[in-house]
Amino acid sequence: MTRPRATVLEAVHKHPHADTKTIYRAVRAVLPEVSRQTVYDVLQALSDAGLVRRIQPAGTAVRYEARVGDNHHHFVCRTCGVITDVDCVVGSAPCLTAPGDNGFVVDEAEVTYWGSCPDCSAAQVSRPGSRSQSDSTTPGRKDRRVQQ
Repeated sequence: MTRPRATVLEAVHKHPHADTKTIYRAVRAVLPEVSRQTVYDVLQALSDAGLVRRIQPAGTAVRYEARVGDNHHHFVCRTCGVITDVDCVVGSAPCLTAPGDNGFVVDEAEVTYWGSCPDCSAAQVSRPGSRSQSDSTTPGRKDRRVQQ
């Protein structure tokens, strides 16, 4: 494995659910000569090889994670954008069964749970006049913070 590929893979491991900008900055800290295009190309190659997983919750930037080989899902905070993993509730992939398969052979189901993370929920409760969770913004309306 080339040094840029190993460094990008290490950055994805260190920064779960990071966007390409965050991964690029982490790689540049180790390899200052690496180009943005190289990082994009390496992320694509690692994704194609099944070494990283590319995710993109509705209304957010593409993110990458090193947790592959299972069919887990994600929680996304509408307020700060933090993303955390959710294990399958029952069984193995795809963890959900469609009521009718329409001839498809299903091997993966993608589920995203939206709401408020513990920190944002606590902050909303502690603020006088804060909005209820039902008033929260729709996905993609705010800039998203990347979990580091």
